[in-house]
Amino acid sequence: METGHIVKSFDEELARLDNMVAEMGGLAEAQLVDAVAALIRRDVAAAERIVARDRRLDAIENDLHSLTLRLLALRQPVAADLRIIVAALKISSSLERIGDYAKNIAKRTFALAKAPALGGAAHSIARMAALVQAMIKNVLDAYIQRDAAKADDVRLRDQEVDQVYTSLFRELLTYMMEDPRSITAATHLLFVAKNVERIGDHATGIAEQVHFMVAGELPGELRPKGDNTSFTVVELGASEQEDEAGSE
Repeated sequence: METGHIVKSFDEELARLDNMVAEMGGLAEAQLVDAVAALIRRDVAAAERIVARDRRLDAIENDLHSLTLRLLALRQPVAADLRIIVAALKISSSLERIGDYAKNIAKRTFALAKAPALGGAAHSIARMAALVQAMIKNVLDAYIQRDAAKADDVRLRDQEVDQVYTSLFRELLTYMMEDPRSITAATHLLFVAKNVERIGDHATGIAEQVHFMVAGELPGELRPKGDNTSFTVVELGASEQEDEAGSE
C-alpha cells in the first residue's frame, strides 16, 4: 500500500495512528499474558494491578478516536487513506475489548485463589491463551506491515483456539458432574475460558479489518469454526447413573 502525501503533516498523523494502534495492541497482549499468569499462580496482588492497568487502554482508545474524527473532518480522506482510518477505529475498539476480557480474567483470580485447584484445567487455559497471544502478535505485525496474507493466516488459527475451548468445556463439565465441590472453581474457569475464546474472536476481527485495509474488501471466505460447545453434552457415567437410580 503506497503512502506519501503533499501535506507532510497528514503522513505524520497517519503514522501516529499506527503507533497508537501498536501501543494499544502491545498493552492488550501484555494484559492477557499477565492475567493468565496471575490466574495460574493464584496471585491476587498481580490481578489487582492488571485490573487497574486497564484504564491506560481506555485512555489511548479515547485519544485515537479523537484523532480519527479530526482526520475525517479536516483531511476528508478517500480510498486507501479512508480505509486506514476506518480500520484503525474498528481495530482500537477490538483491542479495548481484549483488554476488558483480560481484566475479567484477572478478576476471576480473586475467587479462584480461595478455591481448591482443579486438575490441569488452568494449564489448558494457559495453552489456549498462548495460541491467542500469538494471534494478537501476528495480527498486529500484519497491520503494521500491511500484510493481508498474514492477516488471513490469523483468521485460520482461530479454529484451533475453538477446538481447545470445546475440549476444555467438556473437561470442566465433567469435573462438576463428578464432584459438586468443584462447581465454584469450574464455573469461574468456564468464564475464563470463554473470555480467552472471545479474545481470539476479536483477533480474528482485527485480521479481517487488516485485509479490508489492504485489499479494499473483506475476506470472501467464511472463517472456519471449531467451537461446538453449544451442542456439547456430557453423559453420566455408569457409577453416576447407579447413584441417581439409588436416590429415586
